[in-house]
Amino acid sequence: MTRPDPDPADQSANKDDDAVWLDLVARLESTSSSSSGESAEGHGRPDAGAPGSVPPARKPFSAFDPLGLATSATQAEGPDEDRPERRDGQEESPGGPRDYEVDDADDGDFVPEEPPSLAGTEPLTMLAWLGAVGGPIALLFTAMFWRSAPLAAVLGIVAAFVASVVYLIMRLPHEKDEYDDGARI
Repeated sequence: MTRPDPDPADQSANKDDDAVWLDLVARLESTSSSSSGESAEGHGRPDAGAPGSVPPARKPFSAFDPLGLATSATQAEGPDEDRPERRDGQEESPGGPRDYEVDDADDGDFVPEEPPSLAGTEPLTMLAWLGAVGGPIALLFTAMFWRSAPLAAVLGIVAAFVASVVYLIMRLPHEKDEYDDGARI
């Protein structure tokens, strides 16, 4: 048995891919260096590894303005003596939405009113709420712990639940208050 020799055409294809990749990287590096105001020498690749070369200074994130809005606004306004200057000589921007600080002046603490006592509730309304909430819970416990429950007990729980829900719905106000803006629950 003989092994197939690696195809020399495949090797040249890999070399071509490497050359294309290096060319792409060089063009991207030259684009980033030319956008920062420096010109690249040679094949469009910056000479970053040359002795005596100084790496380009990084711009702060606040200098990023792809639409050119900040420069046109500062040119239109002109120099302003009220603007503070940074240490590097550039004018400081007035600030963005994240630079805003909330004034913690308390105009008075909000104290919610006490909820009404359940002792003053109508007994029939309280019983209806117990049936509406307790009915499904009773059915769940019946299914888990009392599997041999008679059909009449299960139907009674369902009937109590339905009657409680219908009663609570019928107690809702039939007319909307015209002057209620919905601010209170």
